[in-house]
Amino acid sequence: MDAFSRLAPFIQDYIYESGWEGLRAIQVAAIETVLDTDDHLLLSSGTASGKTEAAFLPVLTDLTQRPAASVGVMYISPLKALINDQFKRLDGLLARSDLPVTKWHGDASVTAKNKLVKKPRGLLQITPESLESLLTHKRGTCLKLFSDLRYVIIDEVHYFMRDARGVQLLCVLERLQQLTGVFPRRIGLSATLGDVTLAQQWLCTGTHRRCQAPVMPEGKKRIGLHVERFVNVADKRDEPRDEGTDTALSAAQAGTRQMYEYLFRNTLDRKTILFTNSREETELVMANLRQIALERKAPDVYRVHHGNVSALLRENTEEEMRDPDQKIVTGATVTLELGIDIGSLDQVVQIGAPATVSSFAQRLGRCGRRGQIPRLLFTFVEDLKVNADQTLGPVNWEFIRTIAIIQLYLREHWVEPIQPRRHPYDLVYHQTMSHLKSCGELSPARLAQDVLTLGPFRAVTQEDYRLLLRHLLDTDQLERTERGGLILGREGEKVANSYKFLTVFEASEYLLVKDENRTIGTVDKVYPVGTRFALAGMSWETVEVNERSKVLFVKKVPGISVVDWDVDFDTELHTVLVQKLRSILQGDETYPYLSEGCAQRLEEIRFITRNAGVLDRLVTALSERKFAVFPWVGTRQLTTLHLLLRARGIQSRMPWPTCVYLEVVYDGGQAGLEAEIREILAEEPDLNTLPLPEQVQIRGKYNEFVPQELLRKQYVEDFLDFAGLRADCLGA
Repeated sequence: MDAFSRLAPFIQDYIYESGWEGLRAIQVAAIETVLDTDDHLLLSSGTASGKTEAAFLPVLTDLTQRPAASVGVMYISPLKALINDQFKRLDGLLARSDLPVTKWHGDASVTAKNKLVKKPRGLLQITPESLESLLTHKRGTCLKLFSDLRYVIIDEVHYFMRDARGVQLLCVLERLQQLTGVFPRRIGLSATLGDVTLAQQWLCTGTHRRCQAPVMPEGKKRIGLHVERFVNVADKRDEPRDEGTDTALSAAQAGTRQMYEYLFRNTLDRKTILFTNSREETELVMANLRQIALERKAPDVYRVHHGNVSALLRENTEEEMRDPDQKIVTGATVTLELGIDIGSLDQVVQIGAPATVSSFAQRLGRCGRRGQIPRLLFTFVEDLKVNADQTLGPVNWEFIRTIAIIQLYLREHWVEPIQPRRHPYDLVYHQTMSHLKSCGELSPARLAQDVLTLGPFRAVTQEDYRLLLRHLLDTDQLERTERGGLILGREGEKVANSYKFLTVFEASEYLLVKDENRTIGTVDKVYPVGTRFALAGMSWETVEVNERSKVLFVKKVPGISVVDWDVDFDTELHTVLVQKLRSILQGDETYPYLSEGCAQRLEEIRFITRNAGVLDRLVTALSERKFAVFPWVGTRQLTTLHLLLRARGIQSRMPWPTCVYLEVVYDGGQAGLEAEIREILAEEPDLNTLPLPEQVQIRGKYNEFVPQELLRKQYVEDFLDFAGLRADCLGA
């Protein structure tokens, strides 16, 4: 029997009525895995490749043939917007079935939730935080809802794998298994996975099933790709040549203005997502495009979509973008990387280099749907200034990184592998508190058994956990009862009873921004009365501040304003990416997607780096006492070398977070410094004895409740990488 014939009749009718030409290969493979095996399933393929349908078609068929006595399928998403988006799609698919679909998150209908609790059945769509809340506060409801749960579908697996919420999700799923005694199959969906094996292992965490990951052959795809450069200096090659450009601008700003003009022309009447790497840049770019449109009497089609824009405005933007007749241009950060349906796009624009290859893959995947050729346009502005370091100052590493990212993904099909977090102590704290809040008093031995057997915490030792519990007792997070059991302490109850406790991601304290009764979004600082700032692509002026309610009342004003958020840049570079960057500089290959100015700039940078010797030498002299160390390794490995040099009393620094070299001050000359590094690479250092900077740690929302000794251990064992440094370092 062919795959289509095995599907439930209502699904067959849906496929016919939707005009499908047939099932895709990934859908056939999913049908066979779900209906013929008892394995977990990982579906990894490009955006708009039919993954979601591949998961749901066989699962719903199985649920129709073997009805569950409770909720049969739980769909888990990182975003409420994705849940709402999938709800619409599933509602149509299930219209002729007897299976209801229910949303369960903070904004979902209470009536619908109560109806499901009274009669649990069908599909439940939920976020990790809402599932944590159910398990913590309503154990009886959980037992009723999930007593016969068959499938858990996890969307955007790659997102969960690299995020604290992924650890939380795995823990909650395993605790749910312990509570109900039910072990549902898991189906993971992802568009960008660098190492499928790691994703399979992640999906299987806390279970005893195998995971199948069918590999779908991908044919060659045509991609429209172009990289354009603009320069903020008086450089004749880069002077504005287009009519209408403000030639009165100083050379220090002419390139920026020219880029805005270029973006305006190239997004006009084209449905576009314009990605930047920060909310500040998104606001600034979109404000300038809107201003140019106003000057040219062009329609205002410019929108902003990021986490600080109100949910209503974001949803309105998504709805506008789904309309095929509206040519909306939306500035966004990571919020539109995930798979919210926004219909067909004409193109994607990226300003500056994407943070990672994975991010590039996600953003590229947003265009080229429904048979279109993906079009991706890169632009960046370069500020060429006289630099104190004349040897490497003229090198634009972000530009070269852009080329490396493009080449790695499009030619080598490589994406960064996502390594699991082995010592997430802040989440051990969180799950300890959540488990005690849910269960009440537990003996230390039982608590350790329940928490440390959770899959994500298998590397945490009994001694580590004992140290954490002692610290929590000392700080009144926990309290020992007369029977010797553990319960939440006075301070612990304050944390666990807060509405913020359900989330494990860090978030600033935000102030609500309101235009009369309309919510615009949030900011993380008070802008005093009369101050102008940007939000949602528009300029606002504060007219009233209510600090007690944390609300800024504003009025809309003309012109361009700026805004900033207090967030840290924590992207890291993988060794494969850094070494690709080096090979591009060593080679002579030309890239057809580079503009003439970009191609010339590449040759200039190749000349500079070859002439400096940094491509072939581990150590390059910048001055008599200052040296550049180029081991051509990733951020973790470079940080390890940096700390090992400092442990020897050698002054070393990383000039910026994604720098690919170290700046070292050393009195023993180039040969002496090389010898020092060779000695380091030949040793077997105990990284736990390194004199680390005070308070050094991997970021985590609940770090303040974890003893510094454990945070230091996590940093050393989960971030530093001496083995990788030695294996990959030039000349090691």
